[in-house]
Amino acid sequence: MRRRLDRTAGRVTTAVAAVSALTLALAACGSGGGTKDNGSGGSKGGSTAPTVRLPQLKGQKLQVTAVWTGPERENFVKVLDEFEKRTGATVDFVPSGDDMAGFIGSKIAGGGPPDVAMLQQVGVLNEFAGKGWLKPLGSAAKAQLAKNYTKGWQDLGAHKGTPYGVYFKASNKSLVWYNAQAFDNAGAKEPKSWQDFLTTAQTLSESGVEPVSVGGSDGWTLTDWFENVYLSQAGPEKYDRLAQHKIKWTDPSVKQALTTLGQLFGRKDLLAGGNSGALQTDFPTSVTQTFSGDTPKAAMVSSADFAAANISQTKAKVGTDAKVFPFPAVGAKSPVVTGGDVAVALKDSKASQALLTFLASTDAAKIWAQAGGFISPNKELDQAAYANGVMREIAKALIAAGDDFRFDMSDQAPASFGGKPGQGEWKDLQDFLKSPRDVAGTQARLEKDAAKSFGQ
Repeated sequence: MRRRLDRTAGRVTTAVAAVSALTLALAACGSGGGTKDNGSGGSKGGSTAPTVRLPQLKGQKLQVTAVWTGPERENFVKVLDEFEKRTGATVDFVPSGDDMAGFIGSKIAGGGPPDVAMLQQVGVLNEFAGKGWLKPLGSAAKAQLAKNYTKGWQDLGAHKGTPYGVYFKASNKSLVWYNAQAFDNAGAKEPKSWQDFLTTAQTLSESGVEPVSVGGSDGWTLTDWFENVYLSQAGPEKYDRLAQHKIKWTDPSVKQALTTLGQLFGRKDLLAGGNSGALQTDFPTSVTQTFSGDTPKAAMVSSADFAAANISQTKAKVGTDAKVFPFPAVGAKSPVVTGGDVAVALKDSKASQALLTFLASTDAAKIWAQAGGFISPNKELDQAAYANGVMREIAKALIAAGDDFRFDMSDQAPASFGGKPGQGEWKDLQDFLKSPRDVAGTQARLEKDAAKSFGQ
């Protein structure tokens, strides 16, 4: 069944002011201009007094699921630990794996869904709400949401006007992280345009370092590559129409974007490990191999702000060894695509509603902001909470954009197309990475899968 996506769910950071703010912020970060307090300011974070009152829940148990692993899981558990401390409840974290929709569906069928889930796709939230699986936000959670979030983020967590979700974690997916030493050794500069990016990659290759790390074994990374190219090249209006399947994937604009992306994917000498290596590299490795050891396996990786958590697993320091620049402009301006994780309740209990209330507060956001690798859409969060200057500037740019943002395209689609390993868009773009010259075939497969998932 085809769902009508709320128009607000498709808005992206394309306003000149928002993009300019982000570009200037990242330029400062890349040059080291925003990192004088690297690692120091985050430990303060302003007042430590609680901003939200939570009920006593001693003896109550909660099960929470999310896709997070490694440092992201560790940092989220810190948030859950604070909730336990303040309420007396016991929280059990259960990893869902990448297929959140499949995981929840199986739990629902078995009669034992988790109390709270952190969903990554707007499309999945709408799908679950439409099936009656989600419980509306209670009054306390809605009060925190109204206080701390702009209308755009509130609307993203709603279905047909009813609020169901709290966007706890946001991400800027239009960034390229790079190894500063590798750039210095090659005499490379931060590229501004797509052509500059390809030229820089060639310069890095000639210096003896494989230029671009791609985590192709995780199909969602490839959707991010496509979306950034498409948004910058085709523009926001077509982006919205393609996201809602109001134009087909056989459209000339898709052909143009895939052809452009093929200028990188079609050059195995520009990919760390070549095409086959990229297809065997998962997302965490794509980041860490860019910053590990004296001879890294790559010089740069296109990834969201949360890559900072993976970088922290290496000896590299964000802002000095690991720097960042905006995704290069393919069209008139650089794209800015956002993503996010939304907390929803699958059981209507006092404990689950209390956790949603906590996650909507600045108290919860502050904990992960201090730990690093995290950006919050909570506009009331004290920016001093962020672990370093780089993350602080990225967060400031996100908040400054207000409601003028676009959300990840694949996350807006039905899960069967935009959110499942081994099928739909993830699989089709992995096949494209394997055979980047097959633009027409890729378009045909994408359209066939999209039409099926959108019920057309």
